[in-house]
Amino acid sequence: MIAVNNITLAYGKRVLFDEVNLKFTKGNCYGVIGANGAGKSTFLKILSGEIDPNKGTVDITPGERMAVLKQNHFEFDNYTVLETVLIGYKKLWEVMKEREAIYAKDDFSEADGMRAGELEAEFGEMGGYTADSDAGTLLGEVGVPDEFHATLMKDLPGNLKLRVLLAQALYGNPDILLLDEPTNDLDVTTIGWLENFLADYENIVIVVSHDRHFLDAVCTHSVDVDRQKIKIYTGNYSFWYESSQLAARQMSDKNKKTEEKRRELMDFIARFSANASKSKQATSRKKALEKLVIEDIQPSSRKYPGIIFKQDREVGNQILNVNGLTKQADDGPLFSGATFSVSKNDKIAFLSRDHRALTSFFDIINGDAKPDTGTLEWGTTITKAYLPNDNTAFFKNNLPLLDWLRQFVPANVTDVDEDFLRGFFGKMLFSGDEVRKNTSVLSGGEKVRCMISRMMLQNPNVVILDEPTNHLDLESITSFNDSMIDFKGVVLFTTHDHQFMQTVANRIIELTPKGIIDRLMTYDEYLEDARVAALRAEMYA
Repeated sequence: MIAVNNITLAYGKRVLFDEVNLKFTKGNCYGVIGANGAGKSTFLKILSGEIDPNKGTVDITPGERMAVLKQNHFEFDNYTVLETVLIGYKKLWEVMKEREAIYAKDDFSEADGMRAGELEAEFGEMGGYTADSDAGTLLGEVGVPDEFHATLMKDLPGNLKLRVLLAQALYGNPDILLLDEPTNDLDVTTIGWLENFLADYENIVIVVSHDRHFLDAVCTHSVDVDRQKIKIYTGNYSFWYESSQLAARQMSDKNKKTEEKRRELMDFIARFSANASKSKQATSRKKALEKLVIEDIQPSSRKYPGIIFKQDREVGNQILNVNGLTKQADDGPLFSGATFSVSKNDKIAFLSRDHRALTSFFDIINGDAKPDTGTLEWGTTITKAYLPNDNTAFFKNNLPLLDWLRQFVPANVTDVDEDFLRGFFGKMLFSGDEVRKNTSVLSGGEKVRCMISRMMLQNPNVVILDEPTNHLDLESITSFNDSMIDFKGVVLFTTHDHQFMQTVANRIIELTPKGIIDRLMTYDEYLEDARVAALRAEMYA
């Protein structure tokens, strides 16, 4: 068990946490949610002891071991990959090093022999004799091939370092596991493995993630960081979101009687629990819901941006024709032979194992880059709005937000006063004098929200999105996701957000070095289709 008692943390006049009291118990997985800047990662650092609060304590059951997913990719540069994983089990690592030092002595004494015997017993109890093979197996499961296990961390490809640090945190079955954004840089297969691993984990897991699909798959409880307080709610992210929205609607319904509201909440819980029980991973989550007290469901105080795209006109019959597009990188083709046409009502998710291919492709179809070979043609009725993965070019001039947005007003819009521009910022939760601050002080999330304001201003009938959820909090991601589901125009996008991909796309196109795979199906259907899997293997061989 881990308990948080009267935790308070402030930086100057800014109070992050005020008198927080929580208890985390064995067998549960807690998803920490909250707006950007609310203090989610800071809270994990308090739990791990990396940051000391101004007041209060964190108490852990004596003898229990905590493991933390490290964020410093250079901390273990002079250790091999396998050693880095073993270091995660600190006590075992110390026993291993002392044991090796004793056996390396030239003047091995009787006292050394006695100590060696004690160490051998400890070593065996902690699984030391299978430590290398266990660590190697775990590395393989998180996607680090055998040929890298003896490589120094400083020589390891950057995209594998987080996987090694993840294996380090998971190694040795820790009693308390703290994970901050564990799915970053993981592919779909490895994320699926991690979901299964954590869903079956019998100890305490506390995780921060912006991946709603991941939170839904693993969490029994949601830990809501909001307005200097932290509260634990039963259920995964979707349950917390939907139940809090239902509670908010009920609160505003003055005509509905208390008993009717209670029955509505009970019916909602029953439906959600029935759906959860269909998942092989959901036993612990279902049990948690069965213990839920109705009065524990509270409306959320969170604000959700109003992301609404309106088309000036519908798309015509010709939208986009792509013929034989190819793009090369220094190390080989990013994609080749991309030939397809976009139809009305298409919402196409683009995939590739190399994200450079996706960004290059989107820059090409938006007119910001040229292909090596091939052509493309947009229809005459098309108005595009593009959200690039890198928005640096849009913020080179340090302007007040109102002046920044004024640059992008379409030529056919003439009545542009301050209230008109404020309306777009207001939808994205910029209020009051915030619209007068300069772009140079914006955070990554604020810049993306500005870019979305710019896109809404265009009234597009085609929306192009390259990783639209980057830098956004869960509230903005949820609103953006819902807006793309409701949008009546065409959507061309790529994202690492599983739920966004699954709920928006009705067609999947995968760009590969040997051509494209084009299927009318959802993302989950695409991942589960055996014929697609065989074709993908052939395309990347």
